[in-house]
Amino acid sequence: MTFILTNDDGIDAPGIQALLKAVNDKVFIVAPQGQLSGCGHQVTTHIPIHVDRRSEFEYAIGGTPVDCVRVALTHICPQPKFVLSGINPGGNLGADIYISGTVAAVREAAMLGIPAIAISHWIKKPLAIDWDLATRWTSRVLAELLNLPPKPGSFWNVNLPHLQPGTPDPPIVFCPLSTQPLPVEYRIEGEYFYYVGEYGKRPRAPGTDVDVCFSGNIAVTEINL
Repeated sequence: MTFILTNDDGIDAPGIQALLKAVNDKVFIVAPQGQLSGCGHQVTTHIPIHVDRRSEFEYAIGGTPVDCVRVALTHICPQPKFVLSGINPGGNLGADIYISGTVAAVREAAMLGIPAIAISHWIKKPLAIDWDLATRWTSRVLAELLNLPPKPGSFWNVNLPHLQPGTPDPPIVFCPLSTQPLPVEYRIEGEYFYYVGEYGKRPRAPGTDVDVCFSGNIAVTEINL
């Protein structure tokens, strides 16, 4: 199999290296040159996109995650088995999928007919992400999802939980996407509004991806275009 790996945190982010370790096949890393978290489905059409070929399989793109997928599929690897995006440091649950550049990359791949999986890791402060553990859990998820028949017009959204060190490996739970809104709260100082919504206090309807992940499970959701 051949995979395209991308993200929205930049080609030098630890999450994409953790994802690379979870994949045991040929890969092309085609990722943004810098941090673009929260860019959504933004594309670059009116200015040139700089492409820095770092090695035979690594390309740093001066554009968005969606630009990365478009460049990869048109000029680097037209027929990959899968496009994988992540591992994002922070959850992409429920309404997050409309904000996330991580998810936008795989949405674009699905639009272009390529099976795709977005992988994110919820952060439960003050815990730090154990990237070796994230790699191990991602390997388990990929072993399951890559063996399922691809369904045109859809992609997978995966969210890893944040557990205390020494906790047994979490189960994989297939679940629906939450439709509840994110907390929208601001602190006002003069003419400036500072976002202060707390991610961990967002609504979590039972059985949805938010609830499943916050309960300590690996949440796997099929998203239809």
